[in-house]
Amino acid sequence: MNNHIQISPKWKWVSTLLVLIMIAYVLVYPPLKKTDEAAVAKVNGVAITKTQLYDAMVGSGGEQTLDTLISEELINQESQKSGVQVTDDDIQAETSKIQGSYGSDTEFQQALTSYGMTLDDLKKNMKSQVLLKKILAPQVTITDDEIKKYYDDNLESLKNPEQVQASHISVATKEEADAILADLKNGGDFTAIAKEKSLDTATKDKGGALGYIDKGSMDPTFETAVFALGTGATSEAVKTSTGYDIIKVTDHKAASTPTLEEKTKDIKQTLTDEKLSTLASTWLDEQKTKSTVENYLKTKA
Repeated sequence: MNNHIQISPKWKWVSTLLVLIMIAYVLVYPPLKKTDEAAVAKVNGVAITKTQLYDAMVGSGGEQTLDTLISEELINQESQKSGVQVTDDDIQAETSKIQGSYGSDTEFQQALTSYGMTLDDLKKNMKSQVLLKKILAPQVTITDDEIKKYYDDNLESLKNPEQVQASHISVATKEEADAILADLKNGGDFTAIAKEKSLDTATKDKGGALGYIDKGSMDPTFETAVFALGTGATSEAVKTSTGYDIIKVTDHKAASTPTLEEKTKDIKQTLTDEKLSTLASTWLDEQKTKSTVENYLKTKA
């Protein structure tokens, strides 16, 4: 796996969204009568019952899970009253937004794995989040003045850093790197060699392609080498934290400052997401207050 690029997710809803979805993904089974129970597991012949499983799950986050399920039911009821529906396109658009908030697809997949989920799991369990956003969207207004203020206040972070488009071949030893360099100088194909010999499993199938890399987002040694190369140039063996790399640069983009017009759409979406995040919490609290919610877990406690 490539360890040179170190980019953090930019969309602040993502971690919270994944946590909420993972909580809702846990299945809570009601207890059966003791005499009707079948074992869910046995340890050296001793049964672990469904009641034991249920009690353990309630004790380790059951109230939070139930609260999430209550919130989802309130959202579903409101969507039925207001006629709001979620389509497959809505789910795909939201999924793409979450993926795009990560620095790379590898980083996104790692986040899913950490929650024990797949991409399909995410799609299946995010309906309530998308419904809530559609329910609340008509309440959100973003003005030109707000967009201009955000642009002025955040101009430094909105600037496009210097970038290079690069590929690399990662190997364990300098001897391997030198042998590959000799092969390249004799006409060897960089892409083919990367697919065959690179140790970076995240990029080797793509011929070592790293895509466009922002300055300031990488391992310092690797960054110094890659940004020193001209377009079309290939490096010598570069010592990195994982071994040795051979780097090829195929494009170079200078740093630039986008105009307000160029960033208006992105800024509007950012401000909309911020307002929706605030509205969502307030709206759910209001719905729980004015609805008849009977929480038997709290009653038992």
